[in-house]
Amino acid sequence: MCVSSKNNACMFNNYNMAIQAPYHVVMDTNFVNFSVKNKLDIVESMMDCMAAVCTAYVTDCVVGELEKLGSKFRVALKTIQDPRIKRLRCDHKGTYADDCLVNLVNNNKCYIIGTCDKELKRRIRNVEGIPIMSIRQHRSVVQVVGVVRS
Repeated sequence: MCVSSKNNACMFNNYNMAIQAPYHVVMDTNFVNFSVKNKLDIVESMMDCMAAVCTAYVTDCVVGELEKLGSKFRVALKTIQDPRIKRLRCDHKGTYADDCLVNLVNNNKCYIIGTCDKELKRRIRNVEGIPIMSIRQHRSVVQVVGVVRS
């Protein structure tokens, strides 16, 4: 595992050739909430982290979770309504976003997952070549996960 800087942000291309600039970052509820708490502009912090153009995405499940969490998370809900953040449609029942994101990266290996959730990170690490973006020390960082060894 490696934490990227501007000099080695493309290091994960050794593991997954499907991930190319402009990078597609799918965020979970936790990542959006941490961005709001740390007063980060989500898209700008992603681009600073990757030193390239990034497109931010949220799934219908993430939007559903934020709506269920109520008024305490209305700023996070308002944040994802930014026109720079695209929405991915889900075709399954339920609103548990973690399962949705794991299925998404299992089927499409072209995404970077933005999360601060330890359990989701553990599940994503089991999928080969999927980078994980998280927030540490008031900025976004990427962890590059190589080939999973049994």
